[in-house]
Amino acid sequence: MDKKNIVKILILFVFLAICGTCSTALAKVYIDIDAPGFQQFPIAVCDFQNKNPATPTSSGLHSTITDEIKNYLDMTGLFKILDKRSFLEGVEPGYPEKIRFQEWTAIGADFLVRGDLTQGKDMLAEARLYDVARGEMLFNKRYANPGGETKPLALAIARDILIALTGDAGDFNTKVAFIIKRKSGSDIYSMNYDASGMNNLTGHQSIVTSPRWSPDGQYLAFTSYKNGRPQVYLRNLKTGSERTVASFEGLNLCGSFSPDSKKLLLTLSKDGNEDIYVLDISTMQIKRLTNSYSIDVSPTWSPDGQKIAFVSNRSGSPQIFVMNADGSGERRITFHGKYNTSPSWSPRGGKIAYEGLAGGRYQIFTVDEGGGSVMQMTSDNADNEYPSWSPSGRQIVFSSRQGGRSRICIINANGMKTRVLFESANHLVMPSWSPSLK
Repeated sequence: MDKKNIVKILILFVFLAICGTCSTALAKVYIDIDAPGFQQFPIAVCDFQNKNPATPTSSGLHSTITDEIKNYLDMTGLFKILDKRSFLEGVEPGYPEKIRFQEWTAIGADFLVRGDLTQGKDMLAEARLYDVARGEMLFNKRYANPGGETKPLALAIARDILIALTGDAGDFNTKVAFIIKRKSGSDIYSMNYDASGMNNLTGHQSIVTSPRWSPDGQYLAFTSYKNGRPQVYLRNLKTGSERTVASFEGLNLCGSFSPDSKKLLLTLSKDGNEDIYVLDISTMQIKRLTNSYSIDVSPTWSPDGQKIAFVSNRSGSPQIFVMNADGSGERRITFHGKYNTSPSWSPRGGKIAYEGLAGGRYQIFTVDEGGGSVMQMTSDNADNEYPSWSPSGRQIVFSSRQGGRSRICIINANGMKTRVLFESANHLVMPSWSPSLK
């Protein structure tokens, strides 16, 4: 490939990762993050060096990209980022590097990241990942960003580290939608995984509830009282256009999309009682799935589209039930506590997150789809509600309220490492995690 073609590719993409020397061991999973008793893995990230001394870089740029890489890795909750003040070995310019792995082992590092940065017409970075215990390099990759910013490079490097060690790209390229309640009304906002890019998605200034992303990332469904009564809307996230898809007499509440994004679960009271229906979006035909004297709400599809979890008070109090996608085979799966609601099915299958009342507070729990292995994820003095899984199934977002402050929080699926995505004096509720976006 000649230089002109290389330049064209650099301009076309925001950032480009070009494999350099790359071990065939990349296909190997080095970290089993699903293993029982999982602990965070210690990783050392060295300050990036100036690869071309003849081309000086802006002051602090090397430590900036290093800090950004560490921040992205820390967001995953999988790594223990070692303090660089503990490093015994310095970083000498040049490659191949002469690394004294025993000195990294001595400070408890399992993995080591080193790299170089060159600032010119394009911002260029080179990153190398090492397995300290094995004393071997796992990858050496080059990255470029024509915009001259370090953040896209840091994100690409962190994602490649995660892929190399876990076989999973994580949730970096995702958003979280949530509702901000103000005195003037409610609306839906979204925010990137790294807490950047706050965006107002609706301008209804009314009662707005239950935002749900379509798995293909094209639409957001939600319920709004904009016209004085609850109706379900479908918003095209590319064009911003909205259309009403459920406007029956009585209650119209939004549930989740089917895995193929072609159907939408609803709770309707048009036939006299709150029951669960499924809407074919292309034909606008609906089918009733539950038919009982109880209140059935909050339906959510399993990742394979074969089952639906929902909430019903048919046992006397709100509990989580599971049924087949055609409405048959209803069965209760929560038996701990008198109030369990807001189910969210893990994209990895098997587990359902929900909120339950425990000790006078709402807390986040998970349960197997069969009803076993109940795990309490939160146990603080806040009210923690409305769980929603990340696309990787590794993390859960939820809303938390305590002392007049509301937060959108993210916790790892093993109950470890909670971080605050957004905090406000306004009431923040009903977070919904997007699919991985292009």
